[in-house]
Amino acid sequence: MSQRRISRQQSFRIDRIQAERIARAAKREAKAEALLDGGALGVEQRGRIIAHYGVQLAVEALDGELIGQRFRCHRRANLEALVTGDEVIWQPATEVATGVITAILPRRSVLVRPDPYNKLKPVAANIDLILLIIAPEPTPSAELIDRYLIACEATDIRPILVLNKADLLTEKNHDELTELLASFAALGYETRTLSAHGDTGDLEALVAQHTVVFVGQSGVGKSSLINTLLPNVAQKVKEVSTGSKLGQHTTTTACWFDIPTGGALIDSPGIREFGVWHMNKEELLAGFIEFQPFAGQCRFRNCAHASEPGCSFHQAVLDGHIQPRRFASFQKLVNDIGTR
Repeated sequence: MSQRRISRQQSFRIDRIQAERIARAAKREAKAEALLDGGALGVEQRGRIIAHYGVQLAVEALDGELIGQRFRCHRRANLEALVTGDEVIWQPATEVATGVITAILPRRSVLVRPDPYNKLKPVAANIDLILLIIAPEPTPSAELIDRYLIACEATDIRPILVLNKADLLTEKNHDELTELLASFAALGYETRTLSAHGDTGDLEALVAQHTVVFVGQSGVGKSSLINTLLPNVAQKVKEVSTGSKLGQHTTTTACWFDIPTGGALIDSPGIREFGVWHMNKEELLAGFIEFQPFAGQCRFRNCAHASEPGCSFHQAVLDGHIQPRRFASFQKLVNDIGTR
């Protein structure tokens, strides 16, 4: 995909937005510096970002006397962008429920998505598990599942493919959906069959002690599954926004919720669907895990894996090592993004 051109008006708007961000950062830094210079901060300790509130962030204390308490914090302007799930070093202020974030700890993983200007934007960090939800309705798209799995491979976060709403399976779609799950299980991906309104199987055990996110099309029952894991989620949101005086989070911001039986869920519409159009051909190829044993074995070094003789991928398809549908999906994605 070629770089998108922007109009002069769009350019002016981008410049204005950048200027506003710089001004906010300066104001934030001044507030943080005032707290630091005033000597009104406690000792440094670990915390976790659990939500964003404009230029401030909600931090949950992870150790010390304040463990479990939540604070609305400023951050030092020299820090990189912080996202929900980040573990940080912060200092509490003498003001009630405030503090300053001074450092970010190394991330185990980070989930990113492209912004409107073709730049990758982190949206959540330290995720262990992505639950990719499909359902009989809307009808699942194997190619869409491919794209989700490519994104999971790129972020090195373990995916599990979940067929939800199993109670809606019919004689007409049962075999088709069973075969669809089996085709991904054959690649080594873990699969589950659940019903948010009935048998939720081992959902709680599956996510226990993990930090998870849900992705999938609208209407597949993500919210119902989330409500199963977080039966009091509405009350928790209310407590965060009013009871702890931290403010109201926006629907486009990832928010951290502790799962009562262990583990945590990062919930945000912004990370339920993410594409792969920003990737190049090599990055797409890495997302098809079954292709890897045959990579670099083509007759020609610049093989496009289209119709060239001696293509190792074509031969792997003929030998039954690569599913024809998956190979066609790869070729379509390459054509869609261009061969950048």
